[in-house]
Amino acid sequence: MASSAANGQPTAIKIATWLGLLWNVLGACLYLWAKFDPQGAAAGASPAMQEYMANMPLYAHVGWSLGIWGSLAGSVLMVLRRQQAVPAFLVSLLGALASFGAQLRAGVLDPGMTVFILAVIALLLWLSRREVAAGRFG
Repeated sequence: MASSAANGQPTAIKIATWLGLLWNVLGACLYLWAKFDPQGAAAGASPAMQEYMANMPLYAHVGWSLGIWGSLAGSVLMVLRRQQAVPAFLVSLLGALASFGAQLRAGVLDPGMTVFILAVIALLLWLSRREVAAGRFG
């Protein structure tokens, strides 16, 4: 991996960190859209997904919230090079699993997007753990 001479952090890690932040800001914006304009946010979704969104169980709301906000917090903490990014991504992963579990039970789970989202969270968790282990996160 190429290194950044400024702080010893590999350039690839910096790129992944900023892409992760961008991805999670987008996720937070979509979450807020769904909360403030549920009909608008769900307009292009299948009728089954619209029904699910309108009647989502409480544990799915909690999981979705933890998934979104945990991942955004983790990304901000990665940018700030803080070791607290690791538990933030763990919370995000657990929340996402709860949310996707609810979608699976309701029959509205999109497997491709689910795998992608879980892979992004897992990658950011792995990278943040790696940076902590390397001593580059305080």
